[in-house]
Amino acid sequence: MELRIFTEPQQGATYDQLLAIALAAEEGGFGAFFRSDHYLKMGEVSGLPGPTDAWITLAALARDTKRIRLGTLLTAATFRYPGSLAIAVAQVDAMSGGRVELGLGAGWFEEEHTAYGMAFPSVGERFERLEEQLGIITGLWETEIGSTFNFSGKHYSLIDSPALPKPVQSPRPPIIIGGHGRKITPRLAAKFADEFNVPFSSYDVCKSQYEVVDEACNAIHRDPESIVRSAALVVCCGENKTDLERRAANIGRDVSELAEDGLAGTPAQVAEKILAFGELGISRLYLQMLDVTDLEHVGLIASEVLPAVK
Repeated sequence: MELRIFTEPQQGATYDQLLAIALAAEEGGFGAFFRSDHYLKMGEVSGLPGPTDAWITLAALARDTKRIRLGTLLTAATFRYPGSLAIAVAQVDAMSGGRVELGLGAGWFEEEHTAYGMAFPSVGERFERLEEQLGIITGLWETEIGSTFNFSGKHYSLIDSPALPKPVQSPRPPIIIGGHGRKITPRLAAKFADEFNVPFSSYDVCKSQYEVVDEACNAIHRDPESIVRSAALVVCCGENKTDLERRAANIGRDVSELAEDGLAGTPAQVAEKILAFGELGISRLYLQMLDVTDLEHVGLIASEVLPAVK
């Protein structure tokens, strides 16, 4: 099982804090450092000093880290035009030496759109835009140098695009699609995704969702094994009860609730639950760390959980 660190900077984080936890993750041997792509805090937190842009952050981390892979869970298709997003991600891929992954979703948080003046179409239109963006971004990256790319859709049209720049990774950076949708999401995953992620769900929900994606793959004659299965779970690990309760209190959560819905407990207990999820064919798990300043938490999981599940 590959473990990745996943953060939610809109809840309150500076770039220096994100760099510190990314470097701790790299030093600890985690496979990747990911962040959400949001512009507004959620819940009863201050959110100070305010949001940071996901791809500006990742561009800086591309230069300030050396090995760890970098990406988003998930960039919203409502935030950026697909052509400019393809350019930005390709550039960050080059800046990192080929370590970038793009998680792309339809967008769901209406309040952040209205807070920052971005359109928030109906759910049907958001998924239409997502599908067109996936087709455009992958098409731009995979077009041969010297050729042009054209696209005519309901929401976006590209005419004689030079389809530059190219990412370092060939034919393109991995695409991650995730969610709980039972129809459109699995179909898009089967068509475009290198990885399918189920966020913050029970064993049974994950199992059901992977089965639907497998069915979508079979419907287009794609081998379901060609898609990496992953999940995201909040983590709260402590060497003892006191440490565990302190960490849970710091993120405003209850230990029993975290143990039920996420990964909470001693390193041995956390590792045991991770391995249970591995029985679903999950090979990659994103550990959501809600306190980005708790670098000792990263170190504890790196030293005592990571070796047990690798």
